[in-house]
Amino acid sequence: MRKLLPLLLAVTFASGCGLMYRQPIYQGNLLEKSAVDQLQAGMDQRQVMTLLGTPSIRDPFHQDRWDYAASERLGRTGKPEVKTLTVFFQDGVVTTWEGEYFPEQDSELAVQVIRQFGPNLAKDKKKGGR
Repeated sequence: MRKLLPLLLAVTFASGCGLMYRQPIYQGNLLEKSAVDQLQAGMDQRQVMTLLGTPSIRDPFHQDRWDYAASERLGRTGKPEVKTLTVFFQDGVVTTWEGEYFPEQDSELAVQVIRQFGPNLAKDKKKGGR
């Protein structure tokens, strides 16, 4: 009986782990929508690096191409979603850019948390909450 009780407690605690909230995992370059909106043709590489940060992929064979890659995985068994924003340069100046990024990851995360746990989350006392 004494050996059964710790085993029963361990199984009970382990079974509850699947019900806990798992936050989305973001990796790579998470770009702000306001920063990407400021990207313009004619900017030099230093300005782009100041605006978007260091590219995650800088190909040594293609110096005029910078890739900002990011991935998102939702849940424990979700497949990662990968998005890449590519900036093309000619003579050190931006010519075009293409691709996708996660522009609203913070607001999407907030909506998911509220949908899962309800609007009655604890509020920060410094910001005037309860």
